[in-house]
Amino acid sequence: MGDSGSLDSSSNLLRATSFYTIIILLCVLLYGMKVIRAPSLGRAHELVVRYILQEGSFLRTENGEDTVETDEVCLRVETPFERPMSSACSRFKEAFLDSYAHNLLFGSDAVFEYDYHGRLFDWGCGLCDASGEVHCDQVRYIVEKLRASPESRRAVGVTWCPPVDGKLGDCPCLQLIQCVVRDGRLDMKVVFRSNDMLSAAGANMFALARLQEFVAKEVGAAVGAYTHVSLVPHIYFKRDAADIPPFCQEGRAFTPSEVVCRACGRCGLSRR
Repeated sequence: MGDSGSLDSSSNLLRATSFYTIIILLCVLLYGMKVIRAPSLGRAHELVVRYILQEGSFLRTENGEDTVETDEVCLRVETPFERPMSSACSRFKEAFLDSYAHNLLFGSDAVFEYDYHGRLFDWGCGLCDASGEVHCDQVRYIVEKLRASPESRRAVGVTWCPPVDGKLGDCPCLQLIQCVVRDGRLDMKVVFRSNDMLSAAGANMFALARLQEFVAKEVGAAVGAYTHVSLVPHIYFKRDAADIPPFCQEGRAFTPSEVVCRACGRCGLSRR
């Protein structure tokens, strides 16, 4: 992709992507959003899974997978390092989550169509200027911006790369991170265009809180609140049916919708 664009064009695309995401957020805020407040990331994960399994509407995706989804949702955790950081109901335990967070912060040797470490610490996607490939460390930008101006609202990083991502079979779900410092605490706000809340959100939140901690230490601030916005939160209720019973406890904790229960088939509720 050596001739895929200039630095000016990539900068314009970056600004346009940020502006587009902000406009979406403003529209969401104007029309209202489901807000889930929880004392820990693990509990937030449990509550959002319950909400989608109970209230979600059926949608078959463009890839032919059956999901239930809701309108946009916001998870707010004032103390993201309060335990449990991950739900005991999730099949992904902390050893896996520690590895996932390490890879986000420091990269890995695995090869994917994209990864969040690359998009946040080395954004460029093969775009070029006159001197070669573009490499933008957005996390370093956030740190330096907040060191210079702790009151700034411009400490933002984005992942989307329009010339590349529109052609990918698997494109980034995380779109934007923003860090702000208020009263000596660094808050992180993240936006996902789409989020698998059952199988991915727990790991996403865990790793991004570790990124929040990393930035806070670099800036010299305490870790503040973590806000996680998903514009299209969903669950693959057929593909991941085996992961549902630990959350609903076969109807003892809560009762998922009929379409979910019928697909799961692991307790008497499937015969409703």
